[in-house]
Amino acid sequence: MRIWLDGGLRDIETARVSVLDHGLIVGDGVFETVKAVGGEPFALTRHLDRLTRSARGLGLPDPDHDEVRRACSAVLEADPVPLGRLRITYTGGPGPLGSDRGDHGPTLVVALGETTRRPDSTAVVTVPWTRNERGALTGLKTTSYAENVVALARAHRHGASEALFGNTVGQLCEGTGSNVFVVLDGEIHTPPVASGCLPGITRALVLEWTGAQESDLPLDVLERAEEVFLTSTLRDVQAVHRIDGRDLPEAPGPVTAKAMRIFGERAGEDLDP
Repeated sequence: MRIWLDGGLRDIETARVSVLDHGLIVGDGVFETVKAVGGEPFALTRHLDRLTRSARGLGLPDPDHDEVRRACSAVLEADPVPLGRLRITYTGGPGPLGSDRGDHGPTLVVALGETTRRPDSTAVVTVPWTRNERGALTGLKTTSYAENVVALARAHRHGASEALFGNTVGQLCEGTGSNVFVVLDGEIHTPPVASGCLPGITRALVLEWTGAQESDLPLDVLERAEEVFLTSTLRDVQAVHRIDGRDLPEAPGPVTAKAMRIFGERAGEDLDP
């Protein structure tokens, strides 16, 4: 396996990032996960635009999109896989042990791992912790993921693949690495970005392609929604067949199945929508 690190390809055995890198020391970094299909990245322009928004939100210099594109092409060519997870990580670079940044400049890492297609449906759980819709990192895709690690481990202990959060005012927000949609009276709804959720790339495409609506939703909407589905880079559109103790045995339901079909068709027509 070869990765791109600060300007060139490196063997995974010899690639080294400083132990004082701010991404490691204080979680001072941003990242994107991009799906690669047949050696080509999907929606890369949208991912790079969000990477820049996240970097600006942390006060990091804008990443060089041309360099990131070169890095993605290089790792995809070096280790071709049918379906891949392309991970772009951009950190504050080496710095002091505290929260102040050093003057070394950012670190850029691009790596590729092989993945497989997700099942058409999955189980989820809700967790007792909340997303802070007014936090300093709200809406940014940062490397500060420990909260998600804890919540996802809880989901796995309960036989689920994802954990869903409410926010501080009791509204449905998002999963650890996904956005959530519900079907009410045959219409598709998803929490607005103001709920504190990450503005997912797949979420945005589903909104554009299916006519789904952004709506403030109480967390207990999960107890009465006709259908529920998740979206993310590697899930695409994935139905939910169980939420906590509630089964949705017909998943994917007709509305979700249509959304899955539309997304598959539109994504297949354009790799950089």
